[in-house]
Amino acid sequence: MSTDHESGGATVRRLQLGAHLRALRRAAGLTRDQAGYHIRGSESKISRMELGRVSFKERDVTDLLKLYGVDDPAEHTRVLTMTREANAPSWWQAYGDVLENWFQNYLDLEQAAELIRTYEVQFVPGLLQTDAYARAVIRLGHDNASPGEIDRRAKLRMARKQVLEGPDAPRLWAVLDEAVLRRPIGGRAVLREQIESLIAACDSPNVRLQVMPFESGGHAAAGGAFSILRFPHQELPDVVYIEHLTSGLYLEKREEVDHYAAAIGRLFIEAEHPSRTPTFLRKLLAELDG
Repeated sequence: MSTDHESGGATVRRLQLGAHLRALRRAAGLTRDQAGYHIRGSESKISRMELGRVSFKERDVTDLLKLYGVDDPAEHTRVLTMTREANAPSWWQAYGDVLENWFQNYLDLEQAAELIRTYEVQFVPGLLQTDAYARAVIRLGHDNASPGEIDRRAKLRMARKQVLEGPDAPRLWAVLDEAVLRRPIGGRAVLREQIESLIAACDSPNVRLQVMPFESGGHAAAGGAFSILRFPHQELPDVVYIEHLTSGLYLEKREEVDHYAAAIGRLFIEAEHPSRTPTFLRKLLAELDG
C-alpha cells in the first residue's frame, strides 16, 4: 500500500478533477445544462462529475476542455492524467470481497488526509487497533462470518494502519472516552495488549492521543463518535465522517463541518492533556493487573 497522500486514491482525484472542471465551466460562463448537452449528457451528469461522485470518461473530459476554451496542450495532458488516476484502482480493492461500498470512499479520503481528528466512545480507532483487538471488534459486528472472512477483514485493517507510516503520513489526533479503555473487547489479555500499544503510539511524532475521563462529566461531543479529515489540497474542504451500523455519513457543508470542528476543539481542551495520556494508560494497566 502506498502511503503517498499526494496521490490519495481515486476518490480524492475524482474530487479534485470535479472541482477543477467546475472552476473551468464557471470561468467560461456556461451552465451545467449547456455543458451536459455538449457531451450528450444531462445537467445532473455534470453535477455528479463536478462533485466527484462518478468515474470520468476521457472523451467527456476532452470535450469539456474544448468547450471551456482550454487550448494549452500541457493543461490537456495534466487533466487527462488526473482523469486516469481518478479511474485507477485503489490499494484496498484487493479486499473488495469484505469491504462495504460505503466505507471504500473513506479509505481513500483517509489515505489522502493530512490531519485526522477523531473522537471515539465505543472502540479504539481502527488506525490504532492491534490485530487481536481488531479481530474481536470484527467478530462483534459480523457474528456469522467465517474464520476466513474475519481473517481477511483483520488483514485489511492492519493494511490500513500503514497510512500512519512514511514521510507523508497524516497526523492523527484522537480523543478516547475512558469507557473505550475499560471495555474488555476480546478479554483482559487483548485489552492489555491494546493499551500497551496505545502507550507506544504516544511516542509517534504524528499521533496525539487524549483521554476523556469519566470524572469530567458531560462534554461537547456527547452525541457520539465522529472523525474530521483535512486535506493538503486547497480545493478540497474538510469532511466529517460519522459511521453507523450499516452505513457511513459524509458531511461537507461548511456550517455542519464548523459545528463538529468546534465540538472537537472543546474536547481537546476538556480531555486530559496529551502529555498525561501515557500515565493515565499505565494506571489502567495497573488496575487490569491488580
